Formats: sequence, structure tokens, C-alpha cells
Amino acid sequence: MKTRRSERLIDMTQFLMNQPHELVSLTYFAEKYSSAKSSISEDLTIIKRTFKSRGFGELKTIPGATGGVKFIPKIPEELAREMIDELCEKLSDEDRLLPGGYVYLSDLLGQPNLLRKVGQIIASKYCDKEVDAVMTVATKGVPIAQAVSNFLNVPFVIVRRDSKITEGATVSVNYASGSSHRIEKMELSKRSLKSGSRVLVVDDFMKGGGTAHGMESLIEEFDCELAGICVFAESRFNGERSVSDYDSLLFVQDVDTKTKSITVVPGNIFNKE
Repeated sequence: MKTRRSERLIDMTQFLMNQPHELVSLTYFAEKYSSAKSSISEDLTIIKRTFKSRGFGELKTIPGATGGVKFIPKIPEELAREMIDELCEKLSDEDRLLPGGYVYLSDLLGQPNLLRKVGQIIASKYCDKEVDAVMTVATKGVPIAQAVSNFLNVPFVIVRRDSKITEGATVSVNYASGSSHRIEKMELSKRSLKSGSRVLVVDDFMKGGGTAHGMESLIEEFDCELAGICVFAESRFNGERSVSDYDSLLFVQDVDTKTKSITVVPGNIFNKE
């Protein structure tokens, strides 16, 4: 049944935003709405212009017989910086200070709207890195990884520190905790990753970088490639981190346990190409 343009625009917009990074042919839309390809092309031009002006992302057009359109979610850097500045202010609350110099994050990472924005910021950074999967460890990094994988439209896998019978056969690695220097173990189901996948590591908090380095070692065991490492927040660390190439949204610059003061500034995510 033929549909009116206004209905098509709404339906096409929702479809594209729910299927990021997926190539959709004009033929698919033409058949779905019983419309000419020329009309569909005009609709997509309107959507593309709106996405750009509203800061939703980019609608890429791929020419040729096997071409079509692909929606790439991207958040404007100016808007991302504003959001990160707000997070810095929230995390600087003295009530968030935990023993060991850690900062309480659970309440923020439980807010769907905030998680969505964090996921979009990280996904925007890595949207051109051909990511096949997002990896995190079974802690508070899970909701962040899920949000990122949603915008990249790729699976996310959870590394565990103890085996679960429901995981089946696993691959495990030993790693040194960057902050405590203890030897610990992490493992991942053999069915979680396909050989040759490009994997983005996402975590909630980094001190010495031992956990991130452990996941990097796991990726190598699966004959996969590291696409990048990104953490929600990092803290100051006296010594050499286990990883050196990573992105962070927030940087806990200073923690004074005597005065219970915390100074949080933007991380390095905008300082790297």
C-alpha cells in the first residue's frame, strides 16, 4: 500500500536510527512503501539534511548496484564537550570518594539517558575503525559497553574473572593488576569471538591499566585485532601503566582524602586523532 511522504519520512527515520551502520538499498524502501526510487531518494535527502542540522549523525550514500544508504550516529564535538564538562562537575562531589582513590560511579552509570550519551560519544570516536565487537569485563563497564555496541550495531562480549558453566569452554589468561600488582585471571567463552575480529575494549575506570591489558591479551589469544581502548574515567597513577594507547572521557586529576576533595577534568578523548 502506497504511503504518504510524511508517514514515509517518520518510518524511514526510525528504521535508519534503529539500524545504525547497516547498508539499506533504495529498492528495499521503494518496495516497502510502494514508491518510486526517485521519491525515496528525495526523502533520504530530507532525512540526511535533518540528521546533519540536528547533530544526530551522518547519512552516507553508497553509489552503485549494490549501494544504498547507511546511518552513522555521531555526536557533535561541541555537544560532547558540554556533556563531559557536566559529568566533571558531578564527579567532583566529595561524597563520591571511595577508599583507594576510586570514585563512585554506579548511580551515573545506571541512568539510561546518560548511558546513551556516553555510548554515542565513544561510538562516534570509533565509528570509522571498522569495529566488529565491543569487549568489557564483568563489572560496571557492562552497561557502557552495551550502549557503545548499540550505536556501532555490533555484538558486545563480557570477560569474566570466574568461569560459568553456561559459558561452555573458555580461553583464559593471567595478568598483573596494574594498581595492586597481584596476578589475576580472566576468561572468555570460545564462542564469543570470531578469529580476525576487530575488538574495541571499553571499561568504566582505569588506574594501572592491568584489566585493559588483560583483555588485550585475550584478544590476541583469539587471533583478533585490538581496535582501541576507551574508559569512562581514569585516575592519576604513579608509575607506568600497563597500557599506553587509550582514550578516556574523564580524568580524576586529584584526590585529597584529608579534605575529601576530588578534581575531575575532561580526559584525552578530544586530544587524539
